Amino acid sequence: MRLSVIMPVYNERATLRQVVDRVLAVPLEIELICVDDGSTDGSREILEQLQAERPQIRVALQPMNMGKGAALHRGIREATGDYVVIQDADLEYNPAEYMLLLEPLIEGRADVVYGSRFLSSRPHRVLYFWHSVGNWILTLLSNALTNLNLSDMETCYKVFRREVIQSIPLEEKRFGFEPEITVKIAKRKLRIYEVGISYWGRTYEEGKKIQWKDGVRALWCLVKYCITEPAIASQAMPADVTGLAPGTPGQLPPAE
Repeated sequence: MRLSVIMPVYNERATLRQVVDRVLAVPLEIELICVDDGSTDGSREILEQLQAERPQIRVALQPMNMGKGAALHRGIREATGDYVVIQDADLEYNPAEYMLLLEPLIEGRADVVYGSRFLSSRPHRVLYFWHSVGNWILTLLSNALTNLNLSDMETCYKVFRREVIQSIPLEEKRFGFEPEITVKIAKRKLRIYEVGISYWGRTYEEGKKIQWKDGVRALWCLVKYCITEPAIASQAMPADVTGLAPGTPGQLPPAE
């Protein structure tokens, strides 16, 4: 089994080497696709060094800052693994939890898995009250419009069967990716699971980039795609009598 890790990078010099080390320490066959989104802080040079040192890394350079969504589009197009996971280049999410996220996919029970920051008893850094309120409102509205019952629509950790995510046309160039993809997988009636994860959020002083206007855009995207996106017959892969999808290439190693 091969896992494609899509990592958009924009001015993450302070954390880049450490997060790459954590991703490549995961005991799986990893394809790490780093898409630099026009960094100006030396992140591009670090990525070029890392690519020369680590054969698992592929680097794509955007010609200018085009947005997180645009970087994800490019990385997703180039993925070749059995599954695709989104990984931010900061240290807010822990790659050691990939195996927890992959379990429903490997067992043939899911097409998409969301890593929820609000289902877990794992460690969570305490930060901004209004961010949590905004996330709750966006997730509530997303659920009302899609008839899902997610607890964390805005999470970074989303894992897909590769053929599923590559079959979905993506439009949002910036932080609208999260509501867009949520609506589009709901419209396709895909099998969605949530898995509780840990979360080490960072402050704006530490490099956090999302702003209040991104929340407004997310609201617009939810309404827009719920209206414009047609319902599509399910692309779900049925499980066989053993509970595994046909052709499942083996089991995950045990979690540490």
